[in-house]
Amino acid sequence: TKIPFRLNQNEALLTFEDEEVAQRLIKMGNHTVNLDNKIADVRVKPFTLEMGITFELHITISGKKINISEVPELSIPEDWMRDKLELNFYKTEQGGGGEVENVKYDKQSRTAVITFLRPGAANSFVRCTKYPFFVNGRCYRLSVSPNTAVHLEKFQLYCGISKKTILLKGIQETEDDEESVQDMIEIHFQKPSNRGGEIEKIKYVSKGVTWVCFEE
Repeated sequence: TKIPFRLNQNEALLTFEDEEVAQRLIKMGNHTVNLDNKIADVRVKPFTLEMGITFELHITISGKKINISEVPELSIPEDWMRDKLELNFYKTEQGGGGEVENVKYDKQSRTAVITFLRPGAANSFVRCTKYPFFVNGRCYRLSVSPNTAVHLEKFQLYCGISKKTILLKGIQETEDDEESVQDMIEIHFQKPSNRGGEIEKIKYVSKGVTWVCFEE
């Protein structure tokens, strides 16, 4: 998951291609940066991100079951509706389907779960989102979707520490626009003579706050 970091006014984040460059600048602490002929003393700080989450998401698509929604509201008993749903998917005009093992029908939510007897019978409906349903001489359209089982594995919380990114504080306000100041900061910290290096990404905020997202 992405981890958000709150970047406050007159602060900047610089992510370097080389981890050693970021750690070297942090050890130096204070830096003198030329911002439009104005000398600014900025502080380089390490920072800890908020809590992050890692996990694996496993989704299993059933080969025997399909989910049905938008079942029409008809003035017939529930067991009749189950029978009509079973008959409709037992012998379909569009192919697929087959002998039905079970029908779970919920009148209140207008949904149903059809379970076929033969494994793989549900695969015929994977690309079908609307399906004809014939009742009392009328044709309705049922919404069909795969029946899935979802579970998480290897769920872990961790504190993220970015070793390639530095936080600049104390950037003085200037009359220049935000993009120009960001360019001047980037030029300064890319120069090897300033103990810098190649910058992968930079974000500077002159007014208000913004959220910057980090990936693992």
